[in-house]
Amino acid sequence: MDSVDAKLVNILQTGLPVCARPFDEVAASLDLSVEELLSRLQRLLDDKVLTRFGPMFNAEKLGGALSLCALQAPADRYDEIAELVNAFTEVAHNYERDHLLNMWFVVATEQPQQAAAVIREIEQMSGCQVYDMPKQEEYFIGLQLTV
Repeated sequence: MDSVDAKLVNILQTGLPVCARPFDEVAASLDLSVEELLSRLQRLLDDKVLTRFGPMFNAEKLGGALSLCALQAPADRYDEIAELVNAFTEVAHNYERDHLLNMWFVVATEQPQQAAAVIREIEQMSGCQVYDMPKQEEYFIGLQLTV
């Protein structure tokens, strides 16, 4: 990651401009062509510097469900189970924790009943119990990590 990549990540964390061609505006602010901007963004994703780039939706307001989940992955299977969990399109985030429950992830679904089905499937495929902790209240903290 070079200084231009760092500036790009910092800009994109605040959101894209609401206009007909948002990438044009971001590219211009960095003195890049749109092609170069998109190429850099794709490289950051391919290199796993960024794990995700896309919109954030409020699942509940769209009629769906959102739940924080955790499981205890055996150390010798951690990567295998992480790959399995991450393969679900409903999994938005997945983080390793230094805790008995060492894998934490978010399940977001279009319909409330889908969350339980995804969790059951993860349990069956991984052989690990998934602890489901549905959101009870939401707080917006505006987290931005400066690169």
